[in-house]
Amino acid sequence: MRQQVLVLYLASSALDSDVVGWSRYDGTGRTRPTTGDSDEPPYSTGLAALHDGWRLFQASQLLPPQSGHEYDVSFLKHEFFFEKVEDSSRP
Repeated sequence: MRQQVLVLYLASSALDSDVVGWSRYDGTGRTRPTTGDSDEPPYSTGLAALHDGWRLFQASQLLPPQSGHEYDVSFLKHEFFFEKVEDSSRP
């Protein structure tokens, strides 16, 4: 059994908000995704990933912006980690 990991950055903290960034990692070795290898996200929302069988195992903390820094540009804060566990012996 091997783990596949999907990281989705959403427009807000709601799982049904739009995906604005993503990363994929495949511990089975069947695929080798890389940054920027697609113009389209693998799912339109985090909820769509759940519907496809991905399990949510971590969401970033909701931290309010510091006073006076509400419009600063920084990291993508609505980060969600999903996983699938696949049998690596299957083709």
